[in-house]
Amino acid sequence: MTIWSPQLDAFPGPRYRALVEALAQDVADGRLAAGTRLPPQRDLAYRLGVTVGTVSRAYALAAERGLVNGEVGRGTFVRIPTRSTGRANPVCDGGDDLIKLTVNAPPDASYGAVIAERLAEIAARPAATADLWTYTPKQGFPEHRAAAARWIAGVGLDAAPDQTIITGGAQQAIAVAFAALTRPGDAALSEALTYAGVCHVAERCGVRLDGVAIDEEGVLPDALDAACRAGGARLVFVTPTAHNPSTATMSLGRREAIVALARRHDLIVIEDDVYGRLPEQRPPPIAALAPERTVYISSGSKSVAPGLRVGILLSPPHLLEPIAHAQHDLFLTCPPLMAELFARLVTDGTAERLAARQRLEATVRQRIAREVLGERGYRAQPTSYHLWLPLPAPWRTTEFVETVAERGVAIDPGTAFAVDRARAPHAVRVSLSAAAGHDRLRRGLQILAETLDQTPARRREVI
Repeated sequence: MTIWSPQLDAFPGPRYRALVEALAQDVADGRLAAGTRLPPQRDLAYRLGVTVGTVSRAYALAAERGLVNGEVGRGTFVRIPTRSTGRANPVCDGGDDLIKLTVNAPPDASYGAVIAERLAEIAARPAATADLWTYTPKQGFPEHRAAAARWIAGVGLDAAPDQTIITGGAQQAIAVAFAALTRPGDAALSEALTYAGVCHVAERCGVRLDGVAIDEEGVLPDALDAACRAGGARLVFVTPTAHNPSTATMSLGRREAIVALARRHDLIVIEDDVYGRLPEQRPPPIAALAPERTVYISSGSKSVAPGLRVGILLSPPHLLEPIAHAQHDLFLTCPPLMAELFARLVTDGTAERLAARQRLEATVRQRIAREVLGERGYRAQPTSYHLWLPLPAPWRTTEFVETVAERGVAIDPGTAFAVDRARAPHAVRVSLSAAAGHDRLRRGLQILAETLDQTPARRREVI
């Protein structure tokens, strides 16, 4: 049994809930390991100066959240929560015969109980939340925008609430930005390997997307300069932090070089920062270096809960009106219930604590990947949800993906992220966050490692 003395003053609300939040924080920070026996309720109540009923209620709520297990006659023990198996979701981990390592979603599913509590609070006060069932202003309600500005301030961005727009997720924010800032026939730039969603948006907007060469830090300045001179693009989409799929993160010097080129060529930068909360430390966003020309996009989906469809778009003042009009024209209104839920999580500090749990779980899964894959030449960040695996010769992307699928593992081919598929490298993205549990992840990675070490079976050509 550990002598655990949580600090409750940092957590607002009733003492029982503060105790649960302190427990969750200490688990996320590694101060309470899985299997740790918590103090008996009476002992902890005496130490904290609260009633035994308060501790009993907190332990019960912690059990509902999946933070602890209570064993009759033995006590209460910390556990690491795993993804719920109550409802099958083929989008995520697949079934018994297929481990799907293809979806980047927060791996710690304990957010479910927290969100259920907040929804219950909203439902309990219908008069106070009547506005959630009406149309919203184009940019969203002021209190929601204030919470959004507070959220992105956590990555070093001084954001004015009146320059933010609430959207139905980051994908919607990307679509709104392209719709507002481009016209059919325009050219735009992105990393040569990029989030597939931006390719789909550009195609639907009738915009030609040209890929710019990247290295281990992201976009190469010389390549961006050449692309601007050759193609006449006025917009560039980049993911400077924990890039999807390569995991590259731009240094401060690289960001400053990109900003200098954007100013030289009068580029508008769309900065996708949905993974910005994952690294322990990171350089400031491009939007902090060039606020006059950067449309910054974040969300709660990658760092809090995947179904929390709230996007945050921060716009320069001179672009705000056309972007707000595009949001209204395409989607009419932001989702006020989701925005209210997210605002509450941000305001009381819960969103930050949930993000810390995701960071911790991502770290554990990256450690498992290192143990299994060893020195097989993949790229990753310590807290990223995925890794990028260049394939050793003679493996080629298609045959590797097909071979591991036959052995029960699904992964994403590099071609899925290539702006020009004909020039895609022979590589795959492996999501570590989708697997429902560490054992399942380890089994999937072992299949990948064994396959990498084998020579591909040559298929006989029919002549």
